[in-house]
Amino acid sequence: MRFPTSFIAAAGLLASVFAAPIAEVDYDGCDSEIPSSSAAAVISSPIATTSSVAISVTNSIPTSTRIMVASSAAATVQIPSSISSSTTPSKTAAAAIAASTGSSNSTGGLQWLGMNESGAEFGNTNIPGTLGTDYTWPLAASIDTLMGKGMNIFRIPILMERLAQGTMTAALDTRYLGDLSTLVTHITTAGAHAVIDAQNFGRYGGSVFTSTADFQTFWTNVATEFKSNDNVIFDCNNEFHDEPSNQLVADLNQACIDGVRAAGATTQYIFVEGTSYTGAWTWTTSGNSEVMGNLTDPSNKIVYEMHQYLDSDGSGTSDVCVSSTIGAERVAEATKWLKANGKMGIIGEFAGGTNTVCESAVTGLLDALVEASDVWMGAMWWGGGPWWGNYIFSMEPEAGTGYVAYIDTLAKYA
Repeated sequence: MRFPTSFIAAAGLLASVFAAPIAEVDYDGCDSEIPSSSAAAVISSPIATTSSVAISVTNSIPTSTRIMVASSAAATVQIPSSISSSTTPSKTAAAAIAASTGSSNSTGGLQWLGMNESGAEFGNTNIPGTLGTDYTWPLAASIDTLMGKGMNIFRIPILMERLAQGTMTAALDTRYLGDLSTLVTHITTAGAHAVIDAQNFGRYGGSVFTSTADFQTFWTNVATEFKSNDNVIFDCNNEFHDEPSNQLVADLNQACIDGVRAAGATTQYIFVEGTSYTGAWTWTTSGNSEVMGNLTDPSNKIVYEMHQYLDSDGSGTSDVCVSSTIGAERVAEATKWLKANGKMGIIGEFAGGTNTVCESAVTGLLDALVEASDVWMGAMWWGGGPWWGNYIFSMEPEAGTGYVAYIDTLAKYA
């Protein structure tokens, strides 16, 4: 999802981490700055108990580096404490979560219902960046809370440039990979699925990448690290857009599939995304329907990931939904395409504002997916993560705007 400049400036987040077709803000020219070291010198880790650090929001901190919009003089940010053996959940504890919540299998009509968990993709202008200053990792405790509500799939946006530094064919960075692996292990040990999402919009280092060979190598390197974990899902690239051709998007997705399978990762699902920000409502008009259906996988585990927001331009930059029925309407043509072509799909991002029109639209969207659950495998809300502050769709427990408004609704489908 993509934020317009006005919202980004107000929230203090210059963010390419959000996706959707807003022409005024593009991945090439925006970033997702989280506070500089002058605001907080804190180290975050993905898998630990929650701790609170009060960060003063004063005029001495530039607007572009503030992470909260607060009427008071100070905001409190939840950050995970350091990784240690004493704070890493045991397999027994994680198994207990899975047993008590049924996190491995949804009971709400869809195979998967879950959350995007942001943080590791923030600060994309600072590569590799400083953990706790430029980027963070989702909180294990928050994920556990969501699993307790029945959620069983978590999409983890990462930056290719942080994982493979300098060039996408480079050896994977030990620290970033280690933190990712720790988070993935926490999620999958509990019986849920962890989606490793390259949140790059078809760009590396700010430029469109076109080398299928390099992209295949990147995914071979990543998949090699996770090939023994059946609950890992590989999400090739988030929201391609403005590419040299639609065929290139298909070719890059095929390279991703080939790279994953070449690593010996043969049992995991692979999520593929189309051009035009992979919108469900434009799937049959953007060129995706013409080229993406030809992808092949020897394991036959391709899932077509589409995103769908409910505001007027489908960008997810507004909490005003077009109508109470727009959710179901915007997935209708994509549903027909999946059925006609024998494909499986997932809504990888969706959200709605905290008002009755949006609430009806969100319910309608989910009902439409359940009704067509022979082709739709699930949906993931955008977004969770500890640095969202008062963002309009925040699903961070327990006080996130989206969490308060929608967690009970989503739990009915989990």
